[in-house]
This record gives sequence, C-alpha cells and structure tokens, in this order.
Amino acid sequence: MVVPDPSLPARVRIHEVGPRDGLQNEKTAVPTEVKAEFIRRLAAAGLSTVEATSFVHPKWVPQLADAETLFPLVNGLPVRLPVLVPNERGLDRALALGAREVAVFASATESFAKANLNRTVDEALAMFEPVVVRAIEAGLKVRGYLSMCFGDPWEGAVPVERTVRVTKALADMGCDELSLGDTIGVATPGHVQRLLAELAAAGVPASRIAVHFHDTYGQALSNTLAALRHGVTTVDASAGGLGGCPYAKSATGNLATEDLVWMLDGLGIETGVDLAALTATSVWMAEQLGRPSPSRTVRALSHKE
Repeated sequence: MVVPDPSLPARVRIHEVGPRDGLQNEKTAVPTEVKAEFIRRLAAAGLSTVEATSFVHPKWVPQLADAETLFPLVNGLPVRLPVLVPNERGLDRALALGAREVAVFASATESFAKANLNRTVDEALAMFEPVVVRAIEAGLKVRGYLSMCFGDPWEGAVPVERTVRVTKALADMGCDELSLGDTIGVATPGHVQRLLAELAAAGVPASRIAVHFHDTYGQALSNTLAALRHGVTTVDASAGGLGGCPYAKSATGNLATEDLVWMLDGLGIETGVDLAALTATSVWMAEQLGRPSPSRTVRALSHKE
C-alpha cells in the first residue's frame, strides 16, 4: 500500500554499490563475466548508477584485480558507471578505459586512515587533491567517499565537527558529491540529523550529500529516512545486502537495495527500479556466491514465489 509523505523528496537516486563494495571482500574470486552480468542485470532492473569496480592495487583488494578486463565489458551500458581510484595511478588506469565518473575515499578518523590508506587523514587528503583536480580537468564527475562518519572500531564515537571538517575539505577540493559512510553501522537517526544540520551550517547542502549506511544494528533504513527528511536524495545501497569492509572487521553488510526500494515504493518515492527484476538479480547473484541473500525483502519475495 502506497502512502506518500509530502515532506519527503519525490524522487531518490539509488547509487548501487553491489558490484564494487558488495563484492570487494568476498573470499572466493568471482569470475569477471559473472560480475559483468551482475552489472548488466542491475542496469536492466532500472538502477541508473552502478558502481562498477575499483582501480586499486590488486594486492590490497584481490577481488577487484580484474578491473581492466571488467570495465570494457560494461562500459557501453546506458547507465552511470563510477569507479574508485585511490591515487593518480588509479586515475590513469580509469581514464585509459574511458571512465566518466570516479570516486576517492577518505576517512574521518586517523585510525581508519592508517589502516585503509597507511596515511594520516590530512596526508590522504593531500594525496587526493591532484586526483580530483585532474579528474575535473578531464571532464569527469568526482565523488568523495568519507568512511567512519559516525563511529570507528578503534576510536569509538566520532565527533560531528571532525566529520564536518573532512567532508568540507573534500567539498572544497571540488568533489561533486560527498557520500557519508556509517562504515560499522553505529549511527542512529538523531546523529544523522545532527551531522547533516552541521554540514549545512558549514556550507555543504543536502543536494551534495549521499548517505551510505551499514545495517549492523538494524538502523540503516531508519537512518536513511532521517536523511531523506533532511533533503538528501541520493542513497547508496547494495543489491542483496552484499558487502562489508575489508579494513573494518566489525562492518557487516550494506543496506540492501531491495529493502530500500520496498520502503521508498511504500512512500510513493520514485526510483525507477523494478523491484521484481532487482530481487531476481539478487537471487541469481546469491546462487553464484553459494549462499542466501541477507536482504529481508529478497527473502520475503523469493519465498512468496
């Protein structure tokens, strides 16, 4: 039953991260053609943005070592296909294959910056600046990911002002969009609202923000709703609830795209996504991985069938 809420956005763009963030720490190598078919099926289900892969060094993320082989297989699809680039070398590789959107990934905390990038927060920002500048000069859209915005497994709760500082630095650098990551899933709605209000006060409006919630404590949907009430219209999600973070062992799965679409459909918010086709895609991908999808909506709809 659709019951619209006029206080919420009329449309939300889902930034699908399953093929990259969802698969990046799978222990068993997923064949390149399976990844390509996953991306094709997600596009066919109506997702307009599908994050394809990451041009990181294969040593750090072995699952994505096939980026050069994978990207040409899907680059002709009529959807946005952003890729992660950790440095200028990664940008060079992405540019050589015709990527039109890239993303850099920073941290709000020193501990995670050290674990993920082997740098301090400010050293990482300094590394990203020439990447962002060059990407913009090449006519690319640039997204800035920010991990550990709400809590850190080593440092605990993250002060809002610290997250605001690093987010503002990425915004000032020129990132078109800023994705706020609750990497270990500890955020609650009040914390989300407070951070978004402080960002707006610092000159970073909701129109430039995306939210990326993990469902460790079952709060991803409630946190998403809080962000929508603040005017955010871009939400990251992973088909079938795949994914975690290889550098944060307490990070469980991402918000499942199907669970998000079910909520948005019920609120009368347009996404352009065919939920049945998306569910079928996640069931297919779960079969490739040899285990059931953790998405509650996938389980409910596939059981119903």
